[in-house]
Amino acid sequence: MERTILHCDCNSFFASVETVLEPSYAHVPMAVCGSEEDRHGIVLAKNELAKRYGIVTAETVHSAKRKCPQLVTVPPHYNEYVRFSRMVSVIYARYTDMIEPFGIDESWLDVTASRKLFGDGMAIAERIRTEVKATCGLTVSIGVSFNKIFAKLGSDYKKPDAITEISRDNFEQIVYPLPVGQMLFVGRKTEEMLRRMGVLTIGDLARCDEEALTRRFGKLGDMLVRYARGEDNAPVQTATEPAKSISNGYTFSRNLTKAEECRHAIDFLTEEIGAKLRMGHLTCSTVTLKVKDELLKTYQKQHKLQRPTNSTRAIAEAAFSLYQLLWEPGRPIRMMTVGVSGLSSADTLGEQMSFFEDPTLVERRQRDGKRDVAVDSIRGRFGSDSIMPAAILTNDFGLLNKKKK
Repeated sequence: MERTILHCDCNSFFASVETVLEPSYAHVPMAVCGSEEDRHGIVLAKNELAKRYGIVTAETVHSAKRKCPQLVTVPPHYNEYVRFSRMVSVIYARYTDMIEPFGIDESWLDVTASRKLFGDGMAIAERIRTEVKATCGLTVSIGVSFNKIFAKLGSDYKKPDAITEISRDNFEQIVYPLPVGQMLFVGRKTEEMLRRMGVLTIGDLARCDEEALTRRFGKLGDMLVRYARGEDNAPVQTATEPAKSISNGYTFSRNLTKAEECRHAIDFLTEEIGAKLRMGHLTCSTVTLKVKDELLKTYQKQHKLQRPTNSTRAIAEAAFSLYQLLWEPGRPIRMMTVGVSGLSSADTLGEQMSFFEDPTLVERRQRDGKRDVAVDSIRGRFGSDSIMPAAILTNDFGLLNKKKK
């Protein structure tokens, strides 16, 4: 049976969500941007009016405002983006359980088995497009094809709010004239190498000699030729690998030089890590600390714990110990990342009791566990920023700004 694959791409996702939350943004050129004060001053997303001024993702806010002085800049609200992404996924799930996310705003759907219930791929795509707009206030561009690569090209072909079908009958007319750089897995460097070989379009790539490309690019060359010819048989991957690590990092609004400041930063970063571990019923056995100095040089150190844990306090103390071993007092820190690995199920965790262990340590672990459960419960009911370490409220290096996002 011929497969029917959809690729659904929410148009200008961050900017569109902000416009749903504040409808006045629909009438002005607007971009979602990182804070210039926090040294994240780049464009993360922009609406259609901003695109007309030539504003592109990842350019600096300063550059964007030179192109469009009246540009309205909006800080990102990541919790809202996650919420809207889940709302859209609920709509997808009405039509198939074979869904493969590709970032927060894109997904592949295999609707082959759904055609008897909902019609052909174009009919299903139209239903999804209509429901997303009515339910979420967002527009979505959808590619309909017989494989994932062409479905992705279809969603990119017409934007915004459009559906494009790329079938076995028309794919040469639609796909082959497209620049080779538009095909998935053709990065900037690969595109440049292909151009030097005279391969400018996807059609040129499809007509290439497989052995010549394999000699030049290895397995990638053979794969790209097959993809260009429509020979992509990769399934929509519905199951994901269990997480192997969890990390949380931040670039501070000013360089940190004091140990006390670094401890506050570590405490803040580990709050989220501990919550994610407990939410996933996981523990970690290794803690890693990574820091960047004012010259952006990276340093890293890790430590294996005596016992697996998902205690926020235990992870923070291990990370701060790594800081004391890794860093000289007074030396500036621009960015810090705390990570945990060696994840295992907390449900199967067993702990061997020892007659020689200090009873106060056992009592402290129990208190920390109760504290974590209470904090998780409060945040679950009232939001992630409803309770936080007091030091965050008075810091001047950007942590409160990160929490508000």
